[in-house]
Amino acid sequence: MHLQVADQLPRPSKDPKGLADIGKWMSAPRLVHLIHGAELQSQDQMQQQGVTVETSRDMHDAALAAMTFSHLPPVRLSCIRSLVVPAYTGPCLHPDCKEPSCEGNRLSIMSESPLLMHIQLPHHKKARKWGKAVIEFDALLEHHLLIGDTCPYVFMDMHARGFVAAAVLTLYWQKWLVSRGGVPMNPSMCRQVFVDERQSNSATAGPSNQGAAMVMGHSVKQWDKWYDMQYHPRLAQNAVDGMQSWRAAMLQSHSPAAPDLALSSALHCGHVLVSDSEESRYQSCRSDSDIDIELD
Repeated sequence: MHLQVADQLPRPSKDPKGLADIGKWMSAPRLVHLIHGAELQSQDQMQQQGVTVETSRDMHDAALAAMTFSHLPPVRLSCIRSLVVPAYTGPCLHPDCKEPSCEGNRLSIMSESPLLMHIQLPHHKKARKWGKAVIEFDALLEHHLLIGDTCPYVFMDMHARGFVAAAVLTLYWQKWLVSRGGVPMNPSMCRQVFVDERQSNSATAGPSNQGAAMVMGHSVKQWDKWYDMQYHPRLAQNAVDGMQSWRAAMLQSHSPAAPDLALSSALHCGHVLVSDSEESRYQSCRSDSDIDIELD
């Protein structure tokens, strides 16, 4: 009985509109504006109040948000959690790493004004499938990134510990979003938000889909299969909308004076034609395989 009742209940909506209705979705423009506002505010507070616990935490959180979404294609959370500071010289902290010379997922500072960083990610979801190929790129932040010296990781929780558990980072991100006027959206949902904008009919100029997908650790094909929640509805609507221009083209290309090829005398369809002539009540057309069709 319980299963029968469960089958009758409406399924949770996984499209952007349905998620927005239940407070689990933010559009790409809204999320970018929210993160940018946090960056500006943290920068102003640091200049006015100096380096304090509060201003340092605000700048840390703004940088974490900027690297989760906005400045970079949404890198996997496991890569962000495992990112180590430039000064760390110990062994790779990835639990499954067996390479003695591996430096781990690392952030390096190339220049401070402007802040240019180099990020290398030898440990990512597709590392084994890609033959241990490293995802690496340079990233430019508009504002400072305050790096501590008490923890090997770039990003830390309120107790100055790395986000070893994904659930801890998820809860931290959700609380931060709400404190900034957003909704408690899961940080992994940033990938769907990004793909939704890039695949939409109103996508703005930006990174190539193939390059962005590579930074995210997968492929454009996976966008269509897993991350683009409007893939099928959008294709269907685009097809229906395109029928009007197709129909107009068909009407313009037809000339009443031209013979209709479908009714020409040189038929090779293999079908039987019924004649109005009394002398020959039935006529047969010759098929392409030269087989005559006769009626008794």
